[in-house]
Amino acid sequence: MDKLALSDDILLQIEKPARYIGHEVNAVVKDPEKVQIRFAMCFPDVYEIGMSHLGIQIIYDMLNSYEDVWCERVYSPWVDLDRIMRREHIPLFALESQDPIRNFDFLGITIQYEMCYTNILQILDLSGIPLLAKERGESDPIVIGGGPCTYNPEPLADFFDLFYIGEAETRYRELLDLYQEYRSQNWSRVEFLERAARIPGMYVPTFYEPVYHEDGTLASFSPVKEGIPAVVRKELVSDLSNTCYPMKPVVPYIKVTQDRVVLEIQRGCIRGCRFCQAGQLYRPVRERDVEQMKKYALEMLRNTGHEEISLSSLSSSDYSSLPELVNFLMDKCSREHINISLPSLRIDAFSLDVMSKIQDIRKTSLTFAPEARSQRLRDVINKGLTEEVILSGAAMAFAGGWTRVKLYFMLGLPTETEEDIRGIADLSNKIAATFFDTVPKQERKNGKVQIVTSTSFFVPKPFTPFQWARQCTKEEFIEKAYFTKRAIAEQLNQKSIKYNWHEADTAVLEGVLARGDRRIGQVLLNVYQKGCIYDAWSEYFDNEKWEEAFRECGLDMGFYTFRERGLDEIFPWDFIDCGVSREFLLREWKMAQEEKISPNCRAQCQGCGAGRFGCGVCVEQRGI
Repeated sequence: MDKLALSDDILLQIEKPARYIGHEVNAVVKDPEKVQIRFAMCFPDVYEIGMSHLGIQIIYDMLNSYEDVWCERVYSPWVDLDRIMRREHIPLFALESQDPIRNFDFLGITIQYEMCYTNILQILDLSGIPLLAKERGESDPIVIGGGPCTYNPEPLADFFDLFYIGEAETRYRELLDLYQEYRSQNWSRVEFLERAARIPGMYVPTFYEPVYHEDGTLASFSPVKEGIPAVVRKELVSDLSNTCYPMKPVVPYIKVTQDRVVLEIQRGCIRGCRFCQAGQLYRPVRERDVEQMKKYALEMLRNTGHEEISLSSLSSSDYSSLPELVNFLMDKCSREHINISLPSLRIDAFSLDVMSKIQDIRKTSLTFAPEARSQRLRDVINKGLTEEVILSGAAMAFAGGWTRVKLYFMLGLPTETEEDIRGIADLSNKIAATFFDTVPKQERKNGKVQIVTSTSFFVPKPFTPFQWARQCTKEEFIEKAYFTKRAIAEQLNQKSIKYNWHEADTAVLEGVLARGDRRIGQVLLNVYQKGCIYDAWSEYFDNEKWEEAFRECGLDMGFYTFRERGLDEIFPWDFIDCGVSREFLLREWKMAQEEKISPNCRAQCQGCGAGRFGCGVCVEQRGI
């Protein structure tokens, strides 16, 4: 094997050393002397999580298709190796070449969830890259962020040179060409960033200044240099069928979270759930060609040796060619004993028929996501499910042989009442009762059913109709969870119901980071210096250190979470045009308070603003 950044002695001391040695099947290795740009692509979490992310695979494939670019991968070292690297002064390295990250031209970091923010500082710190962008010199890599959390990049603004707002397939070549010009022309780092800020979709924080009112709200947010755009519009791929896709995804040596071929069948969602950020950010819905999907599926299975294929989408049931694609895959995959995974299905007759076929021998659990118990509250969040649909779907599932159903709800939604919470227990009980009403006693496997009811805590997110909403306090969340638990214990079928809930501390912090402003950066720096990393992992999350950091920085967590926003308040993310207009989101916020629903995009256009991109479901609506 080629050189390794870690000695055998170190590899023998740490958990899962295969996380760090590279050389996986389909990993791309190039001659560093024959490329002009070295790009390190980072997922700031442990290897098993990062290797499961399709977006990284797409960017990795796209950048490596350029002859002049070598894109390599880097993930957060687990806590055992983190300690050793700090003690032994070992710089963080890329998997493919094992070269130090600080020697690269770019460090690209995908930011998928708020609780990974301290891991971003870990990546920079272990790489030997100054944490603050203003302290970096000409020899330091350009640190660029992408992913859904960049739709409010302000809490991280101090640590990034620039952010790419939107889908990666459109502007990277232009940015890389500009970088080569920067080096050949001997521009300064600032000159390069100033020109980069003029590329559509690029946001360079150093060229923008926030001004605050005395009450802490934003008074203004504007560029400080002439020629820098006041509004950054997201980048979007209009034709998914004619863009890059990884035919040879990297295959890890060890088991990862998503150990399978992933086939992205569409982007976006027509449903318009008011709590869902992804459903707004990825509008309009765009589908991939079904014939292309058939070809991709077979080729990716050949190139990886995986024994499972998953169809990726926010709402797979809404893919117009789903029956054709699923029937094709079942025909081809059954011969090779390949499993098919279909997440994000609506529970209807077609879906259950498909699930019955692909789980013919061993039926695993089925998932329902009512999100809210009462019809009133489901109307508030615009969740297009009725109790009749849920119970009839459960009856069909039980008749088809399933005995385990997972139910997902949220606690703390706007306008929620105790009656709504009690209804979670009531619906869980009704579904259990449906099993006993549907399946004759002599046909019941093991004689019982298991209903697993889980609740998460509602976190308002930018660019959703609920971006104006208040979030519950930790105490309110815990009270709601215990109320739910007691209500379930009172049900007739309570022995068939298992109840789980998420941590309240992390939900509150996620809310702060999701809607925070640039001042949050000082808290992130403070808490990282206190030793916080892997905050998404409950065993390492230390809420006391976070609360201490907020106090030391003179900031109030409640300001960012526990108050309802004024309708005319300027938000830290308002300078970004995500395609969905503020007027539409405000209209949906008011409709939520009036308990009114909005039709899905295919049923009736709601005039959200995404039609300006001229593609996907918006084109369908115009009959083009």
